[in-house]
Amino acid sequence: MLFHNSKTQLLLVNSLTFGLEVCLAAGITYVPPLLLEVGVEEKFMTMVLGIGPVLGLVFVPLIGSASDHWHSSYGRRRPFIWMLCLGVLLSLFVIPHASSLASLFALNPRPLEIAFLILGIGLLDFCGQVCFTPLEALLSDLFQEPDNCRQAFSMYAFMISLGGCIGYLLPAIDWGGSFLAPYLGGQETCLFSLLAIIFLGCVLATLFVTEEAATQADALDGPALKDAPPKPSLPTCCSCPISRSSCLLQARHMMQALRNLCTLVPRLHSLYCRIPKVIRRLFVAELCSWMALMTFMLFYTDFVGEGLYHGVPRAKPGTDARRHYDEGVRMGSLGLFLQCITSIFFSTIMDRMVTRFGARAVYLSSVVFFPAAAIVMCLSHSVTVVTISAALTGFTFSALQILPYTLASLYHHEKQVFLHRYKSKEEEAAARLDKKSFSKGLLPSQKLPYQNGHAGSLFSSSSSSPAPTASSALCVSSSCDVSLRMMVGEPDSVAPSRGICLDLAILDSAFLLSQVVPSLFMGSIVQFTQSVTAYMVSAAAFGLVAIYFATKVVFDKSDMAKYAV
Repeated sequence: MLFHNSKTQLLLVNSLTFGLEVCLAAGITYVPPLLLEVGVEEKFMTMVLGIGPVLGLVFVPLIGSASDHWHSSYGRRRPFIWMLCLGVLLSLFVIPHASSLASLFALNPRPLEIAFLILGIGLLDFCGQVCFTPLEALLSDLFQEPDNCRQAFSMYAFMISLGGCIGYLLPAIDWGGSFLAPYLGGQETCLFSLLAIIFLGCVLATLFVTEEAATQADALDGPALKDAPPKPSLPTCCSCPISRSSCLLQARHMMQALRNLCTLVPRLHSLYCRIPKVIRRLFVAELCSWMALMTFMLFYTDFVGEGLYHGVPRAKPGTDARRHYDEGVRMGSLGLFLQCITSIFFSTIMDRMVTRFGARAVYLSSVVFFPAAAIVMCLSHSVTVVTISAALTGFTFSALQILPYTLASLYHHEKQVFLHRYKSKEEEAAARLDKKSFSKGLLPSQKLPYQNGHAGSLFSSSSSSPAPTASSALCVSSSCDVSLRMMVGEPDSVAPSRGICLDLAILDSAFLLSQVVPSLFMGSIVQFTQSVTAYMVSAAAFGLVAIYFATKVVFDKSDMAKYAV
């Protein structure tokens, strides 16, 4: 069928990537003027924009871990994707209608309008950014082979860059004077209604994604998450009233929810601290790289407006100082748009570059390239040179969207090599279950639905191989079981307990943290130095630190012995 084709599935999954990035780019770009219009001060505006990343740091690993252990008829990833998409759709309704919603509940609607606006902005930023984690895990599940995975994430980066281009352009259009205004409303309402329509179409495309669902319960002794209502553990009989039984069940659920809430902090500590060394090295390198890139992207327009055009953002409208600043902001926006165009170009050729030069050379060159471009922007006073340098940082942006995720998929695809030393309590429990299964003549592949932390690759060269089935059919005697166990090894039998979505969530935490740190400290640094050039100097400094940690990333099997991982 058409929808079961691998290329079609790739487009269907990444259509949601496109829709998410369009909403985030357009919504977050349009949000600061809305906050300033309702009377929010600039210092509080940056705090509002940090709500989403801060919440993401808390919930991304929890959602990633939950997705790895979820079982439903819709698969492991899509229930979480749809839940987060519902939050995005709700935010796209709340933001443009904050004033109308506030007038329904209060006589003095201004404070409530600000509250609704902050709620909508936080919901959009949080749900939109967190939704990328199960989406990346779904891509990794469907395309597990290293070559297929790299091509899938190249398309993923392409769609992010394309969505960014469209998202940056949509707020610049005068929708209030367009032909859609009589049907959708003014500028704000028309823009967000159009975003909701685009996003809803992208979400509906995921209904046709063929995600392999679990056919049996998880083999671990730990609690499994399911979307079906749990069966009551209390014995039932005809003499027990139904209302009493339901009350006891609700009380049990309430106690379980309270226990889960109390264990939230220890759970977060275990998820963030018990990280395999290869993932930890990749996380630190990505964190430094994203902090360099986000410091540049968040403050580039201000750097151009004040540093190159010598404008003053707080000058009165109509004055030369304010006009110069506005011209610089527009030129800075052009530089970021060209960065997206450059990222699109490199996303289309990234697979061929990696095939020709290797993942290590491409990744390191992209990390080295950014501080070089940032140093040029610090030293040059030419608008043309600075704009070209900004555009070329799209190479780094594209590489960070593709290579870290393909490396994480490689680690899980060859788990015996890269994650062989990592064992949690759940994995030890699974190992004990495997020993019991071998004593009964069963193989791990017969009882664990998710091998190597994946739901099974639907579009890979190994997925169609009948070798495992043939092996299980032949291996009946205990001697065959022992030989197969020696050949497969112990780590593989416990591998499914650590799913890939958790490690992708940890990598996404680096991106979220990279937005929080510059927002907190860059204002004070610029105020201390009295120069906006400090933005680019800081970006270059983060980039130089990223070069060191990038050289410690594990790219292949030889690095395991080299770095004593």
